[in-house]
Amino acid sequence: MPRTTTVECPGCPPIRALTFDALGLIKVTESRGNSGIPQVVERWGDADSSKRVLAASIDDRANDPILAVARKNSTIEISNPLNGDIFVSISNIGDGDAHPEDDDNDIAGLHLFKKSRSVGSCSLLTCTTKGNASLRSVDITPAGNTNNDGASNSWKVCAAGNILCAKVHGSEKHALFGGKGVEVNLWDLESSTKIWSAKPPPKNSLGIFTPTWFTSATFLTGDDHRKFVAGTNSHQVRVYDASAQRRPVISFDFRETPIKSVAEDHDGYTIYVGNGSGDLASFDTRTGKLLGCFLGKCSGSIRSIARHPDHPVIASCGLDSYLRLWDVKTRELLSATFLKQHLTCVVFDSNFSDKEVAPDAQNTGEIPGEDEQEALKPAKRKKSSEEMKGKKKSSRDYGSKKSKKKSRQIESEE
Repeated sequence: MPRTTTVECPGCPPIRALTFDALGLIKVTESRGNSGIPQVVERWGDADSSKRVLAASIDDRANDPILAVARKNSTIEISNPLNGDIFVSISNIGDGDAHPEDDDNDIAGLHLFKKSRSVGSCSLLTCTTKGNASLRSVDITPAGNTNNDGASNSWKVCAAGNILCAKVHGSEKHALFGGKGVEVNLWDLESSTKIWSAKPPPKNSLGIFTPTWFTSATFLTGDDHRKFVAGTNSHQVRVYDASAQRRPVISFDFRETPIKSVAEDHDGYTIYVGNGSGDLASFDTRTGKLLGCFLGKCSGSIRSIARHPDHPVIASCGLDSYLRLWDVKTRELLSATFLKQHLTCVVFDSNFSDKEVAPDAQNTGEIPGEDEQEALKPAKRKKSSEEMKGKKKSSRDYGSKKSKKKSRQIESEE
């Protein structure tokens, strides 16, 4: 069990979060009660830097949930997020990828399809930094196929540059890709065709052109795949509308370090932005206005932000090895848990329920004991009072005898 350190915070509602670190470990953190303090309850895997977790995706349905994890050694593990048991492990190395240790083979995007999932199998979308995208069906039964033969479709996302971010829309029909030297582009997953590509912004007032370098991206709503937001290495946040134009409709800067992670809220216009210096803030994408910064600066680069589907809570993690939970309404820190290693990703288990026994139920066995103790106390007092009475009576008799003896002596002397 890893060591955990918590700060003095008000606590958070019942939450279960899974974190992934640079040594390939998966740590499960749970918070119980209305104002519980998150604690690490399980740790899966062995510490190995070659198994560093690059991306993760979860299907947290109530029945038969699964978790997909992409590692540094170009393998993808599909496991049970409740106990960590691995169903199947597949390789993401294609025929043209010769060396798994090559950085170009790192998986930049991973998505586990929820809506098209069938019994005993699942669908995965992967994309490497080289731009090789693959949509495959994987058998997760005990006697399933662990080879790469299940890949159903593969295509090239970019001809040059490196893919650094990928995101699948809530409808699971469209995907977004972007990276270093690669403009954000929108793809139709059913036909594997590019339907839209962004146009780089013009030069600034000084005639300086900023090279394309996207680090993170996300869709704004689950209804419209044409609206999305992307963060750049030049500490800029760009809001796009594919139905309006190819250039950003709104663009604004956030501090002075690269944007490392962005996440959307349920309202469809609020986003959460984390940068390389540990700053976390929320913005209104309709106006580009800063809504506020979250209280309690992180001491390292933020690499992942996740919004809880039910509670008004977001989770952030990064290179300072802390899992932090924040209140989206007050922007206050609810809890911070130290997890030792550099964290790369965090996901929520939305179907987690607080199964802890209620305090009243826990104390039902103690109440009779207290009554019995209280019942015994009067008996002891009564016994002690009788003894005292006996002592007083004996002392009175002794005094009366002594007084009679003294009176006899006085009479004899007279």
